[in-house]
Amino acid sequence: MSVSVLRGIASPKKALTVAAVAAATTGMALSAAPAQAAPASASSAQAVAHKMIPDAAQFNAFSKIVERESGWNPTATNRSSGAYGLVQALPGSKMASAGADWKTNPATQIKWGLDYMNSRYGSPVKAWSFWQANGWY
Repeated sequence: MSVSVLRGIASPKKALTVAAVAAATTGMALSAAPAQAAPASASSAQAVAHKMIPDAAQFNAFSKIVERESGWNPTATNRSSGAYGLVQALPGSKMASAGADWKTNPATQIKWGLDYMNSRYGSPVKAWSFWQANGWY
């Protein structure tokens, strides 16, 4: 079964069903994969952040912002604004100041986001307070 045929099917569940039937009829094995897997898992990005932000209160505040902004997906892109990454930098290319691998490396995005929160708000806790009051930071 070709990829183009699968792309034309409306739902991922239906695509998986069609692919499984096609695989079964041709004797192929089919392994499940996440529909939109990020380059790094949310848990690994969180572990990196935890190492970079050892203070529990600061980490928790940073984590709450990132959860709401990107769901810990380092390739998250806001369709309307173009904001990008874990911390939804706008434009995303701002994060290049933290490293050339800003598009895919959660550590680079975390470093940039932490620097941004510290310089603009004083800390992730203060950035979270602003976020709670405004729905953005």
